[in-house]
Amino acid sequence: MNWDQVEGKWKEMTGNVKAKWGDLTDDEITEIDGNRQVLEGKIQAKYGKTKEEAQKEVDDFLNEH
Repeated sequence: MNWDQVEGKWKEMTGNVKAKWGDLTDDEITEIDGNRQVLEGKIQAKYGKTKEEAQKEVDDFLNEH
């Protein structure tokens, strides 16, 4: 799956996002609205990750789905 597909199916993907990054609130997931950069920023802020670590987590997430 590529990120364009995630953007198009964001509402369907929110459960998977919540399962992967459980510290993200429903409001934050709504705010992300399929935007990869916003998701990566939230992961950095919530989990204390570097930009590269957040990008890798999102890449791994894409590969899983």
